[in-house]
Amino acid sequence: MPIVIGLLVVVIVIIASCIKIVPQAQNYVIERLGAYQDTWDTGLHLKMPLIDKVARRVNMKEQVADFPPQPVITKDNVTMRIDTVVFYQITDPKLFTYGVENPMMAIENLTATTLRNIIGDLELDQTLTSRDNINTQMRSALDIATDPWGIKVNRVELKNIIPPAEIQNAMEKQMKAERERREAVTRAEGEKKASILQAEGEKESAILRAQAEKESAILRAEAQKEKMIREAEGEAEAILKVQQANADGIRMLREAGADEAVLKMKSLEAFEKVADGKATTILIPSELSGIASLATAFKEVSKEN
Repeated sequence: MPIVIGLLVVVIVIIASCIKIVPQAQNYVIERLGAYQDTWDTGLHLKMPLIDKVARRVNMKEQVADFPPQPVITKDNVTMRIDTVVFYQITDPKLFTYGVENPMMAIENLTATTLRNIIGDLELDQTLTSRDNINTQMRSALDIATDPWGIKVNRVELKNIIPPAEIQNAMEKQMKAERERREAVTRAEGEKKASILQAEGEKESAILRAQAEKESAILRAEAQKEKMIREAEGEAEAILKVQQANADGIRMLREAGADEAVLKMKSLEAFEKVADGKATTILIPSELSGIASLATAFKEVSKEN
């Protein structure tokens, strides 16, 4: 009875060891008697006891390989160190298992040699400014080379480009000089714009000042014109009132029965008032000339007495 139980336990252990569950995103490479038999994907599988074995568990996820900096020489004989990051994914577990002895070491060495070949055709400045081009060339070359190993290279990135210390110092000085140049250009452009704005402001101010002076002169001229018009109207109104008063006086004398000589004398006085001492010449009608002479003589006699 104990022997049967022991055999039963052994059978159960053997059967349990033959049941395999493959996790998600993994593949198992199965060998039978040392030869490749099958590739198991995700799920439950049963292998033959004693003769089948899991040769390799392969991770099917995209993986990242960060390689240490590699020394490279540019076309202009500058030695620098570049470290790369490779993003790859296993597409064929069988080829990955049997295609190359150490896939990661193979990829690292292949990356280093490919990088040296590409950088050797570029100068230092091109190396620093052509990262995208270098990444594309390396990805294409590595993808073709690793295809027989069941590996697909999705991306290659240059993580760091480390030039020699003296080159770094020269680059820093160059960058500093460039920044100072840009600062000087920016300052000069700012001063230029400020001068232009100031000149435009002065121009606008002069234009406005001239317009204001012109308007002021026009207003003064209109005011002077209005003043002269009012003065002329006032003088005309005064003369008209004087004439009206003289006419009224003569009419009253005539109504009172004054003779012709008195009327003519009053007319002469009216002319004298009209002149107001400002006229240099007074035109007297011919019929009044005798009376005017008589009035003048009479006035002189009166002054002597």
